[in-house]
Amino acid sequence: MSRRIDIELTSALPDGSWTWRAAGARKPNGQMDGSVLPPGSAVGDVLKVEIEQMLDGIEVQSIVKARDKAEDDNLLELLPSEKPFEAVIETRAKRDRSERRDSRDGKGRRDGKRDGGRRDGARDGGRDGGRDGGREGGRDGAGGGKGRSDQRRQRPHFEAPPELPQRPKPKRLRPGKARRNAVLADLPEEQRPIAEMALQGMSAVRARVKEENIKLEAAGQPTMPEQSVVKMAEDMLPKLRVAEWLDRAEAAQRQMEHLDLRDLRSVVAAGEDPSVARDESTRAVADELKLSLVRKQEEELALWFGDIDAAIGVGRVIRALRLSSQPPKAGVMFPPDLARRLGEAATAALQPEDPADRWIAVLEAAAFSPVRTLVTPSVVPAVVTDDLKATTIRLGPALPQIAALLGIEIPAGTPKPKPLRAGPPRKDGRKDGAKGGRTTGRNESRSGARGGRNEDRSRPPKSEPTPPATTADDVAAESAPVEAPVVEAPAEAIVETPVVEAPAEAIVETPVVEAPAE
Repeated sequence: MSRRIDIELTSALPDGSWTWRAAGARKPNGQMDGSVLPPGSAVGDVLKVEIEQMLDGIEVQSIVKARDKAEDDNLLELLPSEKPFEAVIETRAKRDRSERRDSRDGKGRRDGKRDGGRRDGARDGGRDGGRDGGREGGRDGAGGGKGRSDQRRQRPHFEAPPELPQRPKPKRLRPGKARRNAVLADLPEEQRPIAEMALQGMSAVRARVKEENIKLEAAGQPTMPEQSVVKMAEDMLPKLRVAEWLDRAEAAQRQMEHLDLRDLRSVVAAGEDPSVARDESTRAVADELKLSLVRKQEEELALWFGDIDAAIGVGRVIRALRLSSQPPKAGVMFPPDLARRLGEAATAALQPEDPADRWIAVLEAAAFSPVRTLVTPSVVPAVVTDDLKATTIRLGPALPQIAALLGIEIPAGTPKPKPLRAGPPRKDGRKDGAKGGRTTGRNESRSGARGGRNEDRSRPPKSEPTPPATTADDVAAESAPVEAPVVEAPAEAIVETPVVEAPAEAIVETPVVEAPAE
């Protein structure tokens, strides 16, 4: 079967034949009869030929003529122009600010006309003086534009409370692996995979052995003895636990100044593990970490009281309520003087003329605060919306005095409410904070909620659910309603003393509960 290739003429022989090779390559090559070449052929010409493979080589059958390119007649000829090129320049007339202001408030232009820049007679005589007679006597007789301006001036002016200084966010623990890797390096090569699996738990070792045995059985190879492998992992595990704990403890000592209190607690708690506590190399480090934990808890407690006091002082009551539900240490007693001030500020924030959204935000923050029994408004809001009723029903077990104020009966045995998680707005336009729906979102850290403009939006690790701070804090004269749901630690995860309700005179005995450490 013949085929076509491109060849290059390499030389002309005396007998009239030519040598050739494939264009751009050494092979295939051969000789061809010069009679099939077009006239004027020369060495180096590239031709498309039709060849056929014979027993003694390749024979060139004929030359394939190239197709002539069709002339493209669909072209537009550009005729030169003798006129000089002139660029198009657009200039817009500027309007004086005074004219805009005069046209809005109805005072007319500087030339005495009150037509706002329109044609003569557009407002003077059209349709019996126009819609409102040239805006004189229209609406309240002072002109429509002037009336709108008066309405804007009559709106109450609210000043935002001063910002609190932002406290730096604590850093999470980042341990190294020096001691762990040293222990693994001392083990024989065949035992290292088992040791690494042992760090994940003995259940992981058993599951991995079963998987490997299934693969070995399928391949027809002998299986591993499961009991022997598990026993080997159990023997290596104490030494690995000690090395892993020392890596974490040394990292905690290096990062102590900015370390998150939750991570420090977890390291101290892990040091009580029998396999770690029995090792003599861990005892001195564990004692030092316990002293550091006590000192750091006292520092965080002082900062916590100071942040709540500062938030009350500047009028950010909602932030203070949320901070009061996030103690640095579980079971700490809330100071009675600070509790009394916070309760009075929260009560003063619930005014009858405030919108329902404002009441919802304050109640969401107060329901999970240790001073919730001290929030006792005496007057119902002027407007009680369905959202406010739904929020009161949900928070009724924690705020029975608010439910009684609004005339809502809470059935006996109703479980305590759980705070809401911050999340995206619902598609149906309803507020999850008022309807009681739970949404997922990223939580906020205690340190971020203690100050600054964006402190309420800072996010801690997802492992610690904490109530997020508000996006706008409580001020008696605040204009915009505050809608900031809170986040509560799951009831089953609380490991210390629950919140104890007490009257105002016994508020000193009211412990608060923090979110669990990781």
